[in-house]
Amino acid sequence: MKRRTSSVAATLAVTAALLLTACGSGSDQPSDNSADGEQGKRSPQQSAEPTAAPADSKPDGVDLSLPKDMNLVFDWDKPKNKNEAAAMDDAANFFRAIYRGVDKRTPNDAAVAVYATGGGLKYAHTQIEAWIEGGWTATGTLRHYDAATRSAETGTSVEVTFCADSSKFYGKEMETNKVLTTKPSIEDFDHYKMIMTREPTREGLWQASEVFVDTKAQECQ
Repeated sequence: MKRRTSSVAATLAVTAALLLTACGSGSDQPSDNSADGEQGKRSPQQSAEPTAAPADSKPDGVDLSLPKDMNLVFDWDKPKNKNEAAAMDDAANFFRAIYRGVDKRTPNDAAVAVYATGGGLKYAHTQIEAWIEGGWTATGTLRHYDAATRSAETGTSVEVTFCADSSKFYGKEMETNKVLTTKPSIEDFDHYKMIMTREPTREGLWQASEVFVDTKAQECQ
């Protein structure tokens, strides 16, 4: 997750490097045999209606609301496979939960616990804590696109991959409200691979359990 200032970017780049986690092997590893393995892709220049999980689909009424100036766009098409569509929705909710934690200045917001587990929970906590320690919040638009999914043969996990463009997403100093900007560059583009795992006690809920991030991702330009 890029931050649009040199000091913010440097801090979060180190954070991301420390949190890259390998996807587990074995029966839960997503298979290439998914009928919906490759979804329609959109380039950063293409426009589309962003997708969002409907409010009534969130478990236990968890609050994912964000400030009006913190806009997360998910510019992707849902797969036909029901599990993959739900996992993709909750991958988006995972990022909403992270930035809600940034806004509320706590890694322990209820939404984070709902949409993350294992390595995903560690990733979320460390990201939020880095924002807090730096004295920053976020403002602008963070766009996610070129999404694809594939399912494990067991049906208990789904791999979700996508690009993120943070060229219009900025750090903002909490004390001064100063927006920290830099010129657009390759550092604005990240490629994510996440393992979303079915939560066994809540029907339809998928949690981020592993997160890979490739920074300076040329394939996302």
